[in-house]
Amino acid sequence: MDMDRVWQWAWDRHGTRYSWIAFVLVYAMTLPIYVPVALVIVELEGSDRFVLAAGVAAIATLSAFGVTLPGFDRWHAIEGWAAGDQSDRLKALEDTYTHVRSTFVRSIVSFSVTGSLMCIAVGAASGASTSRLIQYGIVGVALFTSAALIATHQVPEAAFRPARVAIAGDSGVGDLLPRSRPSFATWSNMTILAAAWAFTLAGALLATTFGRAAEDPAFAVVLAAGMTLFFAVPITVGAAFAPSMRPLRDLAEGTERVAAGDYSQRLPVVQDDDLGALAASFNRMQDGLAERERLQAAFGSYVDPTLATRLLAQGDDIFTGERLDVSVLFVDIRDFTPFAEAHTAEDTVSHLNALFEIVVPAVLDAGGHVNKYLGDGALAVFGAPNTLDRHADAAVAAALEIRQRVIEHFEGALRIGIGINTGKVIAGTIGGAGKLEFTLIGDTVNVAARIEQLTKTTGDTILLTQHTLDALAERPEGVIDRGSHDVKGKAATVHVHALESPADAASQPSRFTKE
Repeated sequence: MDMDRVWQWAWDRHGTRYSWIAFVLVYAMTLPIYVPVALVIVELEGSDRFVLAAGVAAIATLSAFGVTLPGFDRWHAIEGWAAGDQSDRLKALEDTYTHVRSTFVRSIVSFSVTGSLMCIAVGAASGASTSRLIQYGIVGVALFTSAALIATHQVPEAAFRPARVAIAGDSGVGDLLPRSRPSFATWSNMTILAAAWAFTLAGALLATTFGRAAEDPAFAVVLAAGMTLFFAVPITVGAAFAPSMRPLRDLAEGTERVAAGDYSQRLPVVQDDDLGALAASFNRMQDGLAERERLQAAFGSYVDPTLATRLLAQGDDIFTGERLDVSVLFVDIRDFTPFAEAHTAEDTVSHLNALFEIVVPAVLDAGGHVNKYLGDGALAVFGAPNTLDRHADAAVAAALEIRQRVIEHFEGALRIGIGINTGKVIAGTIGGAGKLEFTLIGDTVNVAARIEQLTKTTGDTILLTQHTLDALAERPEGVIDRGSHDVKGKAATVHVHALESPADAASQPSRFTKE
């Protein structure tokens, strides 16, 4: 079981007494540092007082932790949080950082002093001379100062992590706390140097203790392997470096979630160094991506998804105005005014929404864009804002789909008219004072609207102009020539054609002849 799980278990099981549980765990982790040093001194002096040395080491280890007692009052808010007192989340979280920072220097001094005194006491109990006792004191200062530099920051960080995760949660409160110095890079470099110094010194002591280095040089390899396996791995990799890797693993997991489109889980900001700043920055990025997705979803509700995607990706300056060849489709409800007068407002809106639930998917599936709603009708364009090679065919396919689905859904209770025209338009963003609209301008649009109105005269559901018919790559079945007609705003007549359906054929005046 790695130490992350040990700390998490201790918090989950004993949160209200977590300070004492953490004290016991850290004591158990530190004791294996003090005891071997004491035993080595006994061996160097040729004494047999190993039990006494182990007892002195245990007392020295306990004394070293006396330095943490002045900060124990800061555990009250943390344990109070575990007990259910969630009144001051920020204070409880800040106390965890303050405790680590306030005890750092004291811990180094405490380890150095207690380690040195332990070495002197064990040396004296083992019969060492005064000069050797001085040397043991120097060794103790050097060895235990480096041990403190390895663990005094990282171990408390790991111990406080479960509490910080529980307190900060998904609230983002950890993002608000200021970042301390030194940085993660400084801590890491200091830990690496301290570890190198400590194990070099310890290796030299052990080589001297066993006394085989001169007779058997290969023994150095065995000694190095043993120290690496039994001391270096659990102390440096397990206790010192593993806590620093956890935020990096969190970041890697977070990027995988975001890549999969999951923005629901924030990274825990549980360090006050630059790793904490990185986690907070990641959360801000994730919030921005989530906001972008919500904005795109909102656009998708009020604006065509194709248009919304381009606006978000490139900005509205892409629609400054361009001349395009498109096909325009108008759809409108027949006799809507009498229908609205005969129904409640709620029923009328419900019917409109039901119609547009048919129109919009049909247009989008054909590659078109619903440009705007016009009361009881809609304007759709094929070929803008995205170009479409066979836009006339797409417009006709959408019209046929809309007609068929309206017949099936409304069963004659609601009838529509559709007009299609093909030609040049100017597509661009129109508006001012922050209110903009992507729109189409040109005679092609006006004619399409007039053709839709003409369906009331001809009795057809779908009318298309000669321009649209000529632009079709594939001529559909059931095309009926409806001749030329005068339309409002045009000096010349407009030649139109109908797309016959069974329902239309049954109701058409006999004067129209099939082409």
